[in-house]
Amino acid sequence: MVLKKPSDTGLTKQFITQAKKELLWLKEVASTPLQQSLKDLDQAYKNFFNSCTKKRKVIKVKPPKFKSINSRQTARFVGANYKIGQDKIYLPKVGMIKIFWSRPLPNKPSSVTIIKDSSNRPSIASFVVETCAEHLPKINNYIGIDLGISTFATVGTLHATSLHGKKIFAPKPLKQNIKKLAKFQRKFNRTEKGSKRREKARLRVAKLYAKIKDIRTYFLHKLSTKLAKQYDEIVLEDLNVSGMLRNRKLSKAISDLGWRQFRTLTENKCEKYGREFRVIDRWEPTSQKCSACGFPGGKKELNVSLRDMKREWTCLNCGAVHDRDINAAINILEADSQHVVETVSQPITKVEAVELEKPIQLSLFVSLRDMKSEVPPAEAVVAGGHSETIKRTRRKCQTGKPADSNDVSTRSESFE
Repeated sequence: MVLKKPSDTGLTKQFITQAKKELLWLKEVASTPLQQSLKDLDQAYKNFFNSCTKKRKVIKVKPPKFKSINSRQTARFVGANYKIGQDKIYLPKVGMIKIFWSRPLPNKPSSVTIIKDSSNRPSIASFVVETCAEHLPKINNYIGIDLGISTFATVGTLHATSLHGKKIFAPKPLKQNIKKLAKFQRKFNRTEKGSKRREKARLRVAKLYAKIKDIRTYFLHKLSTKLAKQYDEIVLEDLNVSGMLRNRKLSKAISDLGWRQFRTLTENKCEKYGREFRVIDRWEPTSQKCSACGFPGGKKELNVSLRDMKREWTCLNCGAVHDRDINAAINILEADSQHVVETVSQPITKVEAVELEKPIQLSLFVSLRDMKSEVPPAEAVVAGGHSETIKRTRRKCQTGKPADSNDVSTRSESFE
């Protein structure tokens, strides 16, 4: 027997109107937050079923679950059932609450959400207000950003500026407080369930987590606002953050940086200030090709040429010495070819196939056995700027399938 999904009116009657007759404590709560919680539950189940049937083209969404009483709690009020004063706000079934404004409201809000986190800090009132975009004057500056772990962001531009090649480092609050957090969690696990000491230890852990989150959020807000105000267009790389978090060696470091949150905040700030925000394909070989001549240098290892604590490599075609992160940031900007002709006076020529009359033989790639053989030098150079011996080129794959040139290693190259 297949049951039909109840409507919103049926859910309201079953879980609010009829439930108030049995559960008297529901009468102490205003009806608006209860109705909004049912709407949120309905939307959560829609997202879950749409992701299962692939109607929602995102990663698979998990079904909603019950919230813990000690977790983050919210109550949303909509309509005209709340009133805002100069220093107080009135909420139904709650009364007058004193409020400290962080900034004045530009317009009349459409809803207000009271948020209480698990650390029992003072509650936060979040208002939804409709505003207009602040269009800043254009300064014809474009920027490409390469995200990493050791260096949070590397800035690359097509012309020399004060921020060209600048590396921005993240505070990494989780890494700085990891020992203190482990100590608090050990003490929390040793306490007895339901005791006062367990609640005291839980608050200590929750406050430290809230401090770590505030440090990370403040840094991301400050950086995204600064970049959105200084540049007309910001180009980022589409990183598979959810897939990278499956790596047990890098998941903690990636979570500590907040790559996805930085992308969301930057996109919102660009929309607010009238800037352009673009994202390139994640399979673009930004760290493999030379930003000066476009020569494909092949895949680079994570520890490529450690020189003065900088990851540098030399292009085999033009001889340019590149910093790995700066070169990737410039290639990210060049991948969005809409403004390359406008900003670069000399067009960049990308070399697809180079035939040298007297090819240079490097002992680093070509063995002495190949140099003594009668094989022409042009055959010893393979695609990607790497040289291989005859045995390696004739060796067949063990699986019996031909190698695909579009295959990309799952190990990210911007990690250290």
